[in-house]
Amino acid sequence: MLNQTNANFALYFAVAGVSLITGYYLGQILPAASKADQLKDSKEILKQGKHDATGHVYDSDEQSSTCDSEEEEEEEEEEYEIESVSLNDIPGEVRMALVIRQDLGMQKGKTAAQCSHAALSCFIMIATDESRISYNPLMVQRWFKSGQPKITLKCPDKETMDELYAMAISLGVNASVIHDAGRTQVAAGSATVLGLGPAPKAVLDQITGKLKLY
Repeated sequence: MLNQTNANFALYFAVAGVSLITGYYLGQILPAASKADQLKDSKEILKQGKHDATGHVYDSDEQSSTCDSEEEEEEEEEEYEIESVSLNDIPGEVRMALVIRQDLGMQKGKTAAQCSHAALSCFIMIATDESRISYNPLMVQRWFKSGQPKITLKCPDKETMDELYAMAISLGVNASVIHDAGRTQVAAGSATVLGLGPAPKAVLDQITGKLKLY
């Protein structure tokens, strides 16, 4: 009887041991399989497109379209370096003028971007490189002391803009014309904004005095 009881206990222990071992290995195998499935699912999602933080999945065409619409536009500047040192002796406020073509029908966001390009282009020409003819740190300092004022003005068409540009060059005023890359609202190469200055207000008024505020 005792031998039979001992045999039963041995059998129970053996079964328990096998169960523990089986459970351990199943615990190792199932998570691995689950991870493999998740990895497979992730690869499928990547093949189809990308998803954002909200879980929205963008297919390849949609993503390409989104990137194209948000891609930063590359503009071209029409620059003619002019020495403006002769204007340093003219007193008064120093400002920058941004002349915007109206016949293109640019929307406000587009116009703001083009004006930013023009202002930056003018600043680079006059303030960043000592080797450039257009370099004039004294004029830049006066502009800074004035609070870096900028004025936006309306220009009816390209012909008028060309005349203003030529007048600025003849008067020794730093100038830059921005040409659009043509990815959104206007044709490629269109002259959109004319940047003038920084220069004394008295001189800028000779160029833009007849233009209306934008």
